Amino acid sequence: MSGDDIFQLFGFLLPAVVTGAVAFYFFRLHTRNEDGRRRFLLHKDAQKDTLPIRLQAYERMVLFLERIAINSLVVRVAPKGKSKGDYENLLIKQVETEFEHNLSQQIYMSEECWNIIKAAKNATIQIIRSAGMSETDSPDKLREDILNQTMEKQSPSATALAYVKKEVGELW
Repeated sequence: MSGDDIFQLFGFLLPAVVTGAVAFYFFRLHTRNEDGRRRFLLHKDAQKDTLPIRLQAYERMVLFLERIAINSLVVRVAPKGKSKGDYENLLIKQVETEFEHNLSQQIYMSEECWNIIKAAKNATIQIIRSAGMSETDSPDKLREDILNQTMEKQSPSATALAYVKKEVGELW
């Protein structure tokens, strides 16, 4: 083979290699696009099925936060005896029972949202306990002390509720 023959061979091979490279590039681009489209469609179908369940979980957590809000909790749960300690324990038990009833909802929401809800629950219990440490001796006075503590600042439930609403707004 002479130099001219090799040069002529490269002349024939170069367009074939360029055409093959361009075809490979467009085929790869098309394949990636199709994979992305399939993933999008699968995600869209899955979201269509899971979105109502997730919204229902958020609704239940909103109901939980409303039920443990200090104002509604103290009004809804009346003292059953004359002991301040019994009433304090009853309020805390109500909050814990409500929380345990809704534990499974955490799988449908973000970890940050769940942590904020748990913090609201714990802060509510802390408010009840700190009011229980006061010098009062009757359950009715304890109710009053608990309500007075929450009048000055925003309820932990209200803060968590605002976050839940924000997160639900991001689902759309």
